[in-house]
Amino acid sequence: MTFEEMRLSQAELTKTLVGKITRKMPHSLANAANSDFIPYTVRDGKWAPAYPEDRGSISWWTNGFWPGMMWEMFLLTGDEAYRAEAERSEKMLDEALYNIDVLHHDVGFMWHISAGVNYRLTGSDESRKRALLAANLLAGRFNPLGFIRAWNGDRVGWAIIDTMMNLNILYWASDLTGDPRFRKIAMIHADTAMKHFVREDGSCNHIVIFDPETMAFVDNPAGQGFASGSSWSRGQAWALYGFTLSWIHTGRQDYLDTARKVAKYFVSQIQDDWIPRIDFRQPADVDLKDACAGAIAACGLIELGRQVEGEEAKFFFDAGVNIIRAMAENAADWRDEYPAILTKCSSAYHNGDHHIAMNYADFFFIEAVRKLNGDSFLFW
Repeated sequence: MTFEEMRLSQAELTKTLVGKITRKMPHSLANAANSDFIPYTVRDGKWAPAYPEDRGSISWWTNGFWPGMMWEMFLLTGDEAYRAEAERSEKMLDEALYNIDVLHHDVGFMWHISAGVNYRLTGSDESRKRALLAANLLAGRFNPLGFIRAWNGDRVGWAIIDTMMNLNILYWASDLTGDPRFRKIAMIHADTAMKHFVREDGSCNHIVIFDPETMAFVDNPAGQGFASGSSWSRGQAWALYGFTLSWIHTGRQDYLDTARKVAKYFVSQIQDDWIPRIDFRQPADVDLKDACAGAIAACGLIELGRQVEGEEAKFFFDAGVNIIRAMAENAADWRDEYPAILTKCSSAYHNGDHHIAMNYADFFFIEAVRKLNGDSFLFW
């Protein structure tokens, strides 16, 4: 089957989910109207910021997903209300763009899918400048020994698998400017991730600490997963989708092969109910899920189904659809009065933020449905 044939085979599911999303999201938008913060999670039945004591911490790394979600909805519906909210919240992020003390590798999440998408859809020059500045900030975090530094402070040699998704703003910057430096930085980091993060069985480290002077391996702490050497599912999803996108942007076969390997491992771990545990190696008696990991992985799996052929394409595509269907039925709240969609999201294994709403879970869920609906515009 071709990708289009596989997509059309899910027309009934797609129609149902598009209907549910388009009925719910006007209420979600209304719940956020005129807020002086960017929605992150739900508290007391209403949108709430990541850090309410600090105006929602405008520099919080997930803040680009809200305007990104609004662009997703604009493409899905053509409703100008979503475009207006996308542009309003993009401008709110200007305060963060100049706060160099707290910005880190997640500037791609913050500006590639907000300002970057705005520029690609509308040609906005202000949005182009925002996204290009963010790309330069990310490139400035590159250690020439071979990795992009994740965080600030004393974590000079820390790199994380999440950065695979942020590389896309660098690929875009090279395409925009004709300057190969951005692309080279992205590919060098991706090569390091293949070597030091992705294990032979397709599982991944979340964090690898290098000596920043020599790049000698120092440690691989648990990070947001269960333990060092375990398998944090959202990190697996970042790798799955991230290497797929690096293949799309570069044509490097080893990136596609790595995406395949990670994807097959991911699918092997979720076939019981198609909703990922927080960590695939957490204790068997711990029933903690992360629907956000599922939404990210579903996007990557559906996209992988577009990139490969034959039975392998069907395997990946079907797995992505199974995840989306399972989450729509067992990890979503479709009531108008509840502003988010997915509810069984978890920020990390070792903290109390379990089975909550998170804005980027909904972003990826809507992105996956939009792919099934036939829109091939690539936010990344």
